[in-house]
Amino acid sequence: MAGTGDSFKKAPKRKPNKGKSIAVSPEMRQAYADLIRQKAEKEEVYGRHLPQDEPRRR
Repeated sequence: MAGTGDSFKKAPKRKPNKGKSIAVSPEMRQAYADLIRQKAEKEEVYGRHLPQDEPRRR
């Protein structure tokens, strides 16, 4: 097993890719913020009507 020295070397680190950025109009930004707010409100209302977990009895 003299030839195994090269087969288990660490791979060189890669440079991280930069994320894409796009320009959005203020109207689109506001519409997206409204969408997020509506989704959060729906989740809150949905969670409010779920039964609460009772502590388990032994």
